[in-house]
Amino acid sequence: MDTRIYTVGELNRLARNTLEKNFSGIAVEGEISDLIQHRSGHWYFTLKDKDAQLRVAMFRSSNQRVRFEVENGLQVLLKGRASIYEPRGSYQFIAEAMSPAGLGKLQLAFEQLKAKLGEAGLFDADRKQALPALPTQIAVITSPQGAAIRDIQSTFARRMPGIELIVLPVAVQGDGAADQIAAAIALANQLAAGTRRPHNKDVSIKPDAIIVARGGGSLEDLWSFNEEVVARAIAKSRLPVVSAVGHETDFTIADFVADARAATPTAAAELLSPDRSELNLQLHAQTRRLQRAMLHAYSRQVARIAELKARLRHPGDTLQQQSQRLDHLDTRLRNVQAQLLYAAKARLETSRAALAHYSPANKSRDLREKLGALQRRLNTAMHRVMEQRQHRADKLASNLHIVSPLATLQRGYAIVFDEQGKLLRSSAATQAGASIKAGLADGTLRCTVDEILEEKIVTAEAPGKNQTR
Repeated sequence: MDTRIYTVGELNRLARNTLEKNFSGIAVEGEISDLIQHRSGHWYFTLKDKDAQLRVAMFRSSNQRVRFEVENGLQVLLKGRASIYEPRGSYQFIAEAMSPAGLGKLQLAFEQLKAKLGEAGLFDADRKQALPALPTQIAVITSPQGAAIRDIQSTFARRMPGIELIVLPVAVQGDGAADQIAAAIALANQLAAGTRRPHNKDVSIKPDAIIVARGGGSLEDLWSFNEEVVARAIAKSRLPVVSAVGHETDFTIADFVADARAATPTAAAELLSPDRSELNLQLHAQTRRLQRAMLHAYSRQVARIAELKARLRHPGDTLQQQSQRLDHLDTRLRNVQAQLLYAAKARLETSRAALAHYSPANKSRDLREKLGALQRRLNTAMHRVMEQRQHRADKLASNLHIVSPLATLQRGYAIVFDEQGKLLRSSAATQAGASIKAGLADGTLRCTVDEILEEKIVTAEAPGKNQTR
């Protein structure tokens, strides 16, 4: 029996090494749940089936090779090793590779990208452009060695040899093919817009549309046309794009995004090349319609000329009518002139009378008369006001004289001041021996107070007054 005592870390490390040694390079299948795509780039999720569940870690270096969108509920097949996360002692599976279970990996990636671009609106019918009715140049993006370019060239040569084909060679499968196709689509648009010039400056390259084509093959062979970079380039193109990838039963993401989908490269050429024989038939039909229209218009003009000729009169008759009309207008003009002159004279007389009424001399005379009347009224009013004011002044002077201190002095009263000239109103304000002044009506007396008596002097009542002095 092993009596060694292990630390927790040692035991977890030993268990981890044992698991990884015996369960390395194994595969496990289940459903993804609780997916966490950490900002570090690592993935953490639970793989489960109806019986159990397993914690899984898939590091960034491994999950970068996954070609499809990973989401909860997806059934996957994982390859890797069983392990233990030592700090927590938790059992987990380290995934080193992932592939879909059930659907093939490429098919799943196809369906996921199709759903993504469909939600983004790249397949909407209202964003698709109409194909040119009679193009002069077509940019063909394909492999220069494939059968697709030969089919396209032969179809244009048979139907409309006047259309020029501009071949932009690209790889149609393998690494980097999708980027080449997207770059060629951008180049065709730049040539059409004039922002890029061809190497031979004497050649004018301005394509009216684009054909993206390749022959048939497996889903892996056609995968370059299922890449998002190609789909985005087609959607961004200002030139109409016809997708002709694979055979009639093959569908790619490029077919859904393109403005038109052709079952084969030959069908793409037929979409953009009107049939020469059919155009000749249309031209003959249009020529016949034009001839009939011209003949009808000619007949109408001949009939019109005949009608005008019948209505045409001799110039002498017209001249007589115009002369008579001129006399009639002259008479009307004279009558109007006479009426205008009479009205002008009437207005002149009216203005003359009004002018006399408003003459400055008449106005001046009237104003002088009004001024004299106003002056007389003013003098009368002033004289009356002066008399009233004089009478009132005399009355006020009489009343003032009655209450005047001088009048009181003339009746025998005196006003007494002390030596400093202050009015004495009470006997208590002076004392025996003080020098005082007594003001009379005709002068002032200087007096000396011999004695202050307690007796009060009662005077007779003045008329209309009751006063004690």
